[in-house]
Amino acid sequence: MENFYKKVAVVGGGLAGSEAALQLANRFISVDLFEMRPKKLTPVHKTDDFAELVCSNSFKSTKENSAAGMLKQELRSLHSHLFDVAQKTRVEAGGALAVDRDLFSQGVTQLINENSFISVINREIKEVSELGEYDAVILASGPMTSENLANSVFSNLGSHRLNFYDAAAPIVMADSLDYDVLFKQNRYEDAGDNATGDYFNAPFTRDEYENFVDELLAANRVILKNFEKKELFSACQPIEEIARSGYDAPRFGPLKPVGLIDPRTNKRPWAVVQLRSENKNNTAYNLVGFQTNLTFPEQKRVFSMIPGLKNAEFARFGVMHKNVFIDSPRLLDKNLLCKTLSDVAHTPVYVAGQLSGTEGYMEAVRSGLHAAISVSCQLKGVMAPCLSDKTVFGSLLSYATDEETKDYQPMHVNFGIIAPLDTKIKNKQLRYSEYQSRGLAALNQYVEQLADLGIM
Repeated sequence: MENFYKKVAVVGGGLAGSEAALQLANRFISVDLFEMRPKKLTPVHKTDDFAELVCSNSFKSTKENSAAGMLKQELRSLHSHLFDVAQKTRVEAGGALAVDRDLFSQGVTQLINENSFISVINREIKEVSELGEYDAVILASGPMTSENLANSVFSNLGSHRLNFYDAAAPIVMADSLDYDVLFKQNRYEDAGDNATGDYFNAPFTRDEYENFVDELLAANRVILKNFEKKELFSACQPIEEIARSGYDAPRFGPLKPVGLIDPRTNKRPWAVVQLRSENKNNTAYNLVGFQTNLTFPEQKRVFSMIPGLKNAEFARFGVMHKNVFIDSPRLLDKNLLCKTLSDVAHTPVYVAGQLSGTEGYMEAVRSGLHAAISVSCQLKGVMAPCLSDKTVFGSLLSYATDEETKDYQPMHVNFGIIAPLDTKIKNKQLRYSEYQSRGLAALNQYVEQLADLGIM
């Protein structure tokens, strides 16, 4: 109970902020968790719950020798609270971890509300300088940081303000779909066993695909501009922007038919739209890869051209919005500490989640966990151990805090930025497996170091 008289402010009740608050509370550190909702709303949030998922409900692959799978191993080993909730609220999604978004955020909200070390304060923080009374601050206000706080942050950071456009995919009601057209199948699954797949697939013929792309390119958009590639986060590019980059680009991207066989024809379709369940009751489905900037009427018109979606009812149309993030390579150290903002607040200020430019749901959770560990070490008066760049989040930290990283854009964990192997391995799967085993050894060493410091 040595930390009982320490108090930390966590700003933002999203994925990073919620994980950080729970991690600190688990270490007997008192937390004031500031969340402006419901008093002040954002353009994309629909509920008052913590850790609300406003885009996809997928947390990506669980495959151990993938970067996303390695990240989940880190979360498991470090006892992530949100990862535990995700496991309890998962829905079937093949080799991915997807959740019932409502049950997930409700589960996180319950953990926070029941924790006696966390005080929830529904108030907008407008100035970084408001937080000087705390022993430390974790700024995790996310991509939808209020304009007031964003102006305060960026005015104190000088010219280091960055932004990019992000988008969310539509969700359709299950009972409005045509199951005579759609078929249920995972990639590379036996087409004769089409009742076991986790995804519904909408198969295009060549003519259907070409008509669809024509209308997609001609449709009215909300933000009336042709985007430069650097303005769009690559993992969330609107489907119409993908089509604008090349007529066949969608069917080699999110509409790729590889590994799928239509049981009606016993052939691979020309292109396929996959639909993933949004909840445990399978009453709504997400159009995978269909982030969009189209107006709502145009989404209804054009997306109804997708085979099986002629009479689709939309539970949520896709939305596009501008996100903000800081120039982390020039501003953060590997503990996620921002010295510039710390000087303004007169207390250590850490930045976690998407505001730091670490992009992705599980990456946000992991960065909140990392910031909590850094704060715990600071309050205990010990030096935080270095997270090896042989781990996937360690490699992301190295990339995101390296001053040599130019034209910084939000980044997921991936093997393109991980420390290279000592020996070259040509076979990709063997190389990925070696990344995984090497990363696990480094992770175990890191966990042991935390335990020796009394942080775990």
